Amino acid sequence: MKFELTILGSGGAIPTLERNPTSQYLNIQDRHFLIDCGEGFQIQLRKFKCKFSKIDNIFISHLHGDHFLGLFGYLSTLSLLGRKNPINIYAPKELLNLINAHNQISGKIYNFDLNFNALNFKKITKLFEDNILEIFSFPVNHSVPCCGFLFKEKKSQRNIIKAKIKDLGLGIGEIKKLKNRENCVVDGKSIEYKDVTISGNKARSYAYCADTKYDKKIIPFIKDVDVLYHESTFLEELKNKASKTKHSTAYQAAKIALNSNSKMLILGHFSARYDDVEKFVQEASSIFKNTVAAYDGYKYQIKN
Repeated sequence: MKFELTILGSGGAIPTLERNPTSQYLNIQDRHFLIDCGEGFQIQLRKFKCKFSKIDNIFISHLHGDHFLGLFGYLSTLSLLGRKNPINIYAPKELLNLINAHNQISGKIYNFDLNFNALNFKKITKLFEDNILEIFSFPVNHSVPCCGFLFKEKKSQRNIIKAKIKDLGLGIGEIKKLKNRENCVVDGKSIEYKDVTISGNKARSYAYCADTKYDKKIIPFIKDVDVLYHESTFLEELKNKASKTKHSTAYQAAKIALNSNSKMLILGHFSARYDDVEKFVQEASSIFKNTVAAYDGYKYQIKN
């Protein structure tokens, strides 16, 4: 079952020839999510073979242009392509005013409904839930109201040991109960689920920490995630600039990964002043070994 992240843009506010502004595409068991959408991301979706028209949920962390200016073009493209299904947008409430103003000025009406959901910048909030997944927003510390996002699979059912079905004469009803960790009685005999089932797939998780200064307050929100994306706009030599602009260094991102017990750290949102981001990996790896630097087109599959 797929849980795959694709980095569409790994750069900071200023695009370069190698790095687009921030945008990510996440495919979780054929549910398709877009996280931020800096300019140019439509081309990136096609270039990196993402499901361009299957995205139903868009998450915008904050209203700095490098994180949302690609949205207007994308919505227009979907309308031109004849999309009918609604799009769910989770974003700062002011974005709805910008969308409405754009549509009024351009005289365009989309072929589909926009379901707009305003983010909460004060506490962790559940945004989405279905039978396999939960998605949360959580506040981070940036120069404007900003949220990170947490994607968590639900704990899966246990798997029945096939030989036990025939041996114990289990029916569909009993199998469902046992897979849901419920004991049952068959022909007067008590059967414990632990004796006839094995563990199901591991629940996987991904946390996206958008533009933020180093802030320990986010650690409880992202505890024990499989993969953590954390911005690292600067190296430690510019930590004062990072603090002033409310961004992070690679070293600070690694401290968050270490203290949150994350399994893997992906660095991104690199300032355009840096040509060689290997120094970011070196800096972060000094305290958190399992660190990689994002690049446009980077894909990572979180295994079961």
